[in-house]
Amino acid sequence: MKAIQFYGKNDYALTDVAKPEIGDGELLLKVKAAAICGSDLRMIQNGYQGVTKETPRIYGHEISGIIEQAGKAVIGYEPGMTVAIAPNMGCGTCDACVSGNTHLCREYRAFGINMDGGFAEYVVIPEAAVRQGNVVKIEIDRDMTFEKAAVLEPLSCVYNGFEQVGIRPCDTVLIIGAGPIGIMHGMLAKMAGAAKVIITDLNENRVAICRAFDPFFTTYAGGDLKEFVMEQTQGQGVSVCITACPSPQAQAQALELLAVNGRVNFFGGLPADRCEVTINTNQVHYKQLVLTGSCRASLTQYRKCMKLVQAGVLNIDKIVSATYALEEYEEAFAAAREGRNLKNIFVL
Repeated sequence: MKAIQFYGKNDYALTDVAKPEIGDGELLLKVKAAAICGSDLRMIQNGYQGVTKETPRIYGHEISGIIEQAGKAVIGYEPGMTVAIAPNMGCGTCDACVSGNTHLCREYRAFGINMDGGFAEYVVIPEAAVRQGNVVKIEIDRDMTFEKAAVLEPLSCVYNGFEQVGIRPCDTVLIIGAGPIGIMHGMLAKMAGAAKVIITDLNENRVAICRAFDPFFTTYAGGDLKEFVMEQTQGQGVSVCITACPSPQAQAQALELLAVNGRVNFFGGLPADRCEVTINTNQVHYKQLVLTGSCRASLTQYRKCMKLVQAGVLNIDKIVSATYALEEYEEAFAAAREGRNLKNIFVL
């Protein structure tokens, strides 16, 4: 089969590898769509532990496809079913796992991270993923294509942040970061009844894409964000701020931009060498602020997002903005790095 194998920092190639075989409790998925994530780009640039010439890996954790084979011990799945894959698996026995938070398991594994993923014609779905519910049945129709099914993974991560920060009707919401993650945060805020959604970014091209995406969004690409926010909120500040970017400066400034009883979600993780951020705790104290974080998504949140898209409640057509064959991998990764599109997706 064809697969993009990764060997270390900025070292990868499209290769022919053996089509994988499955065990009794496993599935073989024929990949139909696999989207490129910012974490894929970071692993390409920085490498990932254990990924070498001797032990290559196939990245890609935003995956959908058709079940080609089912092991004889598999229950509930059969060849021909169309599915999307929630990528994060837990050990299944720790407190996090048994409470439904397999994505927060200390021993978690994920497709395309520490095991082979979807930038290939086929991927094996291990027994743990089958048993834990990572394989989500979908119906391919106008509202749910394979490409949109691949985007369920980042959408579910956004939904996790949405639930943590608790957006309510009439809230004023500020989202720092106008990439696909920021736009999906904006979509969920609008769905929840936010009175105003402000999306800002230093990249004017991304702000232009965001502005064209939905006229409901108020966009800003200037330098004095605090002045703009106060103008937009009559000096009150916003109800909710979401940092949808890996920026220490954004996290530090977020508290200043919040109104009394405001909530913030630190969505984007920071690089290890810049993860310590100084904040003014008096802002938290005197304004009664609530700080939240979110990481990955639970299987429940993933399935909720599937239902929202499948039912047509959330239309993510425009999030799927560019598709590529596996052979076009160099162009696809370049487009993703340069932020030319929202989601860049391999279609097989």
